[in-house]
Amino acid sequence: MDAPRPIDPRGPRFNQAVLTVGLVVGFLTDVEAVVPAFAAVLFAGAAFGPRYGPFLRLYADLIRPRLGPPEELEDPRPPRFAAAIGVAFLLAATLAFALGASGVAWILALTVAALAGLAAVTGICVGCEIYLLLARRRGTRLVA
Repeated sequence: MDAPRPIDPRGPRFNQAVLTVGLVVGFLTDVEAVVPAFAAVLFAGAAFGPRYGPFLRLYADLIRPRLGPPEELEDPRPPRFAAAIGVAFLLAATLAFALGASGVAWILALTVAALAGLAAVTGICVGCEIYLLLARRRGTRLVA
């Protein structure tokens, strides 16, 4: 299998920043609908690529052209894996809301917000690191 084309790492970081703000605002205003909405947003980007993630597309179309080139490119697989983990947590949170366990739901959603915020601000992506650990164990060659 051919290695995927490297990506600008600022796109996923922008996506993570929007996700963090959206989930925190949803929590503070008690708007549960943000959780399944962001699950769908993350799913679209993770499953089908950045052209289908609304905030990834916004970054690519409107923000990136106004910036200089990135200092380095990164393999797209770690951030897509991290997004898939986020989707799983947000789907679990959506289910918890449906079952009336809003406390559990917000804990799951805010865990995603915290990890996305950490990645957006520092570049430390826990889901990406999990992917890299698993990739090394499998002998997967990464692109950069």
